[in-house]
Amino acid sequence: MSVRIGINPLTWTNDDLPSLGADTPLEVCLSEGKQAGYSGFELGNKFPRQAETLGPILNNHGLALISGWFSGRLLEHSVEEEIAAIEDHLALLEALGATVMVYCEVTGCIHGDQTAPVSHRPVMTQKQWQEFGSKLTALAEYTKSRGVQIAYHHHMGTVIQTEQEIDLLIENTGSAVGLLLDTGHLTYAGGDPVKVFNKHSDRINHIHCKDVRSHVLDDALNRNLSFLDAVLNGVFTVPGDGSVDYPALFPHVSQSDYQGWLVVEAEQDPVIAHPLTYATMGAENLKNYCQQAGLNIV
Repeated sequence: MSVRIGINPLTWTNDDLPSLGADTPLEVCLSEGKQAGYSGFELGNKFPRQAETLGPILNNHGLALISGWFSGRLLEHSVEEEIAAIEDHLALLEALGATVMVYCEVTGCIHGDQTAPVSHRPVMTQKQWQEFGSKLTALAEYTKSRGVQIAYHHHMGTVIQTEQEIDLLIENTGSAVGLLLDTGHLTYAGGDPVKVFNKHSDRINHIHCKDVRSHVLDDALNRNLSFLDAVLNGVFTVPGDGSVDYPALFPHVSQSDYQGWLVVEAEQDPVIAHPLTYATMGAENLKNYCQQAGLNIV
């Protein structure tokens, strides 16, 4: 199998806490990402959202647009309202050749609230699961008809966070809904990336490679910290710098039909974790893991 290696600009500048890396220009993110060895970027808050503007910027750096996060509100919106809300984002991804959209339901979410412990996150009732799954499937069928498949992002502080909730997502949605496997968020939530990959590999269409510093995670769980406080304390890092067992995961990826992106998405305070240093470390470690597992990098 062949994969591509990309990165999210969270290494340089943070969307959930914009004060982190606020003064870092987009040009620095892109040039250092290319220097570190990546071939594509996901969207971030510094990126222009017009294809005619962003396309030439990425081309000048020899970079592809991988995807971009969309904050979904299907628990509040009708399918028609969500289609209207998503149109500009979908059109940008479509125009610049991205084939997946990172989608996360954020109704009631608390991951962006530094005062809210992760344990205060929202949960869905059985009725909500059925309704949400039906609406998400309809939305995904629409985006897929435009050439962009939803990659649902299970995320700390939201209604789909745990391994069990990922199972319910798959159970309640049709095949048009893809799954983003985020190794860091899943580990934070107490799940097993290898188990989830093997169980749902036919639906996984995007992978975020985020590592976890286990001692920081233990402290965050013990003190019931907010997601942002855990991030500021250094809970996440790049692949190979934490406790996630990538050498155990990647052989399963190699033996599957997965041919998408491996995206380093490791939000840290850029003042503490020098972005180019960590971006380079993440790229080199991913390349080594791929080589060991027999994954060809395009």
